[in-house]
Amino acid sequence: MKNSKNLALYVLGVVAVLALPIFLQSQGNAWVRIADIALLYVMLSLGLNIVVGYAGLLDLGYVAFFAVGAYLYALMGSSHLSDTFPWFKAMFPNGLHTSLLIVVPLALVVAGVLGVMLGAPTLKLRGDYLAIVTLGFGEIIRVFLNNLDQPINITNGPKGITAIDSVKFWGLDLGKAWKFDGFTISSVTLYYYLFLALVVATIIISHRLQMSRIGRAWMAIREDEIAAKAMGINTRNMKLLAFGMGASFGGVSGAMFAAFQGFVSPESFSLMESVMIVAMVVLGGIGHLPGVILGAVLLAALPEVLRYVAGPLQALTDGRLDASILRQLFIALAMIVIMLVRPRGLWPSPEHGKTLQRKGAAPGAPVAPGSLQTQAPGIETPADELPGAASRPMSINP
Repeated sequence: MKNSKNLALYVLGVVAVLALPIFLQSQGNAWVRIADIALLYVMLSLGLNIVVGYAGLLDLGYVAFFAVGAYLYALMGSSHLSDTFPWFKAMFPNGLHTSLLIVVPLALVVAGVLGVMLGAPTLKLRGDYLAIVTLGFGEIIRVFLNNLDQPINITNGPKGITAIDSVKFWGLDLGKAWKFDGFTISSVTLYYYLFLALVVATIIISHRLQMSRIGRAWMAIREDEIAAKAMGINTRNMKLLAFGMGASFGGVSGAMFAAFQGFVSPESFSLMESVMIVAMVVLGGIGHLPGVILGAVLLAALPEVLRYVAGPLQALTDGRLDASILRQLFIALAMIVIMLVRPRGLWPSPEHGKTLQRKGAAPGAPVAPGSLQTQAPGIETPADELPGAASRPMSINP
């Protein structure tokens, strides 16, 4: 009966997620765009969760991989290189305009390699020191993107790259609306289903990593790196793998962001974006996939929803209060309230029983002083107890 109920809830949730953009489209494409951006942030948060939630490595420069994926798609999906370099125009008169099926794996690999390059010099750093180094890495990438317009114009500097191709594969163009018997599916709705498919794939990969030996090694490093190393775990390789895997998801998300927006500039990859992604992971429930998804959706949608609250308040004060400042104030207050009420996150990872009762003991029964009630799974008697003998406290001395 319980399994049937869970299956019914699961099917209902799948139907709701699939039907959501159709319902939002009837209210206006702006709401569908909010859902699209929320899915991109879910993908980013799941990637950062590998680094922060599983391996316990605080990364404040994660937005750098997001930027690398976005600019890679922009350069390969626009005529910017042909317009800038005559020798490149001689080979590709109209630009590369590469297919999504090539750009996405390439963005995954390039961002993953950069993630390993970031992790290599920081293997001996922990805590605040690691956070400072990764923060600097993120700012270095942003400054490079902002200044690589001279002497050789690669990124077009602060002006950004425009006229980026929409997603095209197998003859389908997601940049154009589809019409079926008088019913129109907008472009933003088509992007929603593409992003949803990528998010589902990311969730599956993250879950399989979490349950694998690699995921358990990451969690061992997170809890106690010295103990993990003493047990034979190659902490160096595991850390590099965590940085690489997390960065690869950020690169794919950045490529999708560039295709969706049709424009990229360094302003989209500021330090505040990294802080928001970390906040999504922490507020949702660090290391717990459903919690990370919930935190990403709420924090991605909250600024847009608060527009409808800040606007009327600005009107009540005759414009003396800026609506954007009010929105930031409300977001900060919401984050403070969440952390005060739910310090472990909105949906934290459930704690598996740290105290296991002796087999046969009644659940919830009080523990007698001196009795042994906490044992390893599958062990019915302690090592120094004779079978059939009266129970006695565990002791080093017989």
